Amino acid sequence: MSVKSRRILKKIISWAGPLFFVLAVGMLYWQLRQNSLSDIAHALMSIPFTNLIYAVVACVVGYLSLSLYDFLALRYVGKHVTWWKWMLAGMLGFAISNNAGHAVVSGGAIRYRLYTRWRIRAGEILKMLVFSGFTYFLGCASIMILGYFLVPHSLFENSVGATVGINGLFIFSAASLGAYFAITIFFRKKSIKIGQAKFQVPNTEVAFLQMLLGMADSILAGLVLYFCLIPFVQIPFGTYIGLFVIAQTAGVFSQVPGGIGVFESIFLLALPDDVSRASIFGALLAFRIIYYVLPLIGAGGLFIIYERWLRNRMKRWLEEAKQHLPHFPEIRRKK
Repeated sequence: MSVKSRRILKKIISWAGPLFFVLAVGMLYWQLRQNSLSDIAHALMSIPFTNLIYAVVACVVGYLSLSLYDFLALRYVGKHVTWWKWMLAGMLGFAISNNAGHAVVSGGAIRYRLYTRWRIRAGEILKMLVFSGFTYFLGCASIMILGYFLVPHSLFENSVGATVGINGLFIFSAASLGAYFAITIFFRKKSIKIGQAKFQVPNTEVAFLQMLLGMADSILAGLVLYFCLIPFVQIPFGTYIGLFVIAQTAGVFSQVPGGIGVFESIFLLALPDDVSRASIFGALLAFRIIYYVLPLIGAGGLFIIYERWLRNRMKRWLEEAKQHLPHFPEIRRKK
């Protein structure tokens, strides 16, 4: 690929996010044009408290499963840190990247800050990020394939663009999943060099664990929205989780932070017309608050506590060092 072609491709990718966001906002406005803000607020407040508790529990378990991405990635690079460290790095990294988008940059920055303190080298952190990215992708691709068969295609029959997009995602997911497992079989115990970094091809067992973890993550995230949505619409869970992953995957590929607008548009487009759009959007807002905002506040609070504890410990070490430093010359004179 020529330098000019690379520049054009980079420009297309950089403009894809804003373009999809504008399109998604337009679709949201069209779907919600007959509803007022008070209708949406009323729908949000109408979600039973019990359902909100279930959604919060699913969110907590979901972020605990997200932290296992780091545990599996550490095993991949052959490193070990205390359990609370990889849990903190995993939950905080995903809390930031889920909200900011561009997971490698946003989530990677906080992981670099933490793991370098724990004597993990930059090259190993890069390998961990790439490995975790594949873990997430394998989970999404697997449920995308299941969702393709679970979700009735009649839901999108009124939208040619949605039908083409879903068929394209299915083909891409199936081909990618097949290619990844084929590589783990035919290139077992071999390395692939990308730039200056060497990546060891994981074995098939590890790839299977990656797929299961990615699927568990997506299902738990889907449960958060499911508990918020079922007071307004009755939908079989198999159909729902397929729709959720289709919407989630489309949000990831759109390059819009958190898939804002894209995710909501697909749900509003797919669910039955006799269901209040305000009710659906109210459930989607509750999902955004529980799964995105609250974990960011919680994980951010834990990070601030950790930083203060570390700073106080450093001060204590410096004070102890200062107390012992005056005695060093005396020891030398005695010798």
